[in-house]
Amino acid sequence: MRGVVLHATRDIRVEDREDPTIKEPTDAIIRVTAACVCGSDLWPYRGTDEVKEPSPMGHEYVGVVEEIGPEVKELKVGDFVVGSFFASDNTCEICQAGYQSRCVHAQPVGAEGTQAQKARIPLADGTLVATPGQPDEDLIPSLLAASDVLGTGWFAAVAAEAGPGKTVAVVGDGAVGLLGILAAKQLGAERIIAMSRHADRQALAKEFGATDIVEERGDDGVAKIKELTDGLGAHSVIEAVGTQESMMQAIRATRPGGHVGYVGVSHDVELPGLELFFSGVHLHGGPAPVRRFLPELIQLIWDREIDPGKVFDLTLPLEQAAEAYQAMDERRAIKAMLTI
Repeated sequence: MRGVVLHATRDIRVEDREDPTIKEPTDAIIRVTAACVCGSDLWPYRGTDEVKEPSPMGHEYVGVVEEIGPEVKELKVGDFVVGSFFASDNTCEICQAGYQSRCVHAQPVGAEGTQAQKARIPLADGTLVATPGQPDEDLIPSLLAASDVLGTGWFAAVAAEAGPGKTVAVVGDGAVGLLGILAAKQLGAERIIAMSRHADRQALAKEFGATDIVEERGDDGVAKIKELTDGLGAHSVIEAVGTQESMMQAIRATRPGGHVGYVGVSHDVELPGLELFFSGVHLHGGPAPVRRFLPELIQLIWDREIDPGKVFDLTLPLEQAAEAYQAMDERRAIKAMLTI
């Protein structure tokens, strides 16, 4: 099969790789219909995360089940499925509490890469969710978004306790931040402030439900949020970047008693204890338990109540994966989809 491999900083190649095989009785093999490039893929691509050896890439995927292990009971060959970037059994106490990404048997699906023609999905019954039928072609981008960025944005909004009567601020205008706006809107937020300085992303933010745009960053951004909220700060803040600046901006933009939902992959973030102590804010986040939300999100997409696939503003065939990475790295694309 063909698959994407990162060899070194900004060295993406599409190569011949061995087809995946069933290794455990709970595995499934899927024929990948579409995959995509994630913002977190850019950390190793840019060299922020060290690349020690050639690494298969990708952890977002939709596709058709081609083979199942003997212990897979909930799926059948031919099912169209959406899965999370973490494999989970969905039965342990942690999963049952709604934190499948921290399952006691959790495995990163991206270890073998899903930007490829086929993929092995561990713990298939607990990781994959079948759609009600074979989806129309135009639903595939939205279903693909559900496998990570929509589920992550949704978790961020839930963790920030977005809801009726709430003002929600969103730090980060990538795909996760934008879909956090969509989620906050679906959860009934009264006011949604998107922090963005890019016109195309601002337009999509408004389409997804943003009521206000703040272009300032850092302390200036915090001051603007305070100005828009009678000096108090937002009830709910979504942090979707993962840097020191973005995390502090999120905490400082939150009113006492408010909630921060942080889902940006943390890179060298350190929190000042005394400031956090006196802020009075709730912090909740981490790797999103996408599997918790997949049934609901798939149904919303299937019923055409939401269209998160709009975050894909670049679609390329798998063989042009290097261009997809470059476009996202240079911020010429919000999110790139790879067709297979």
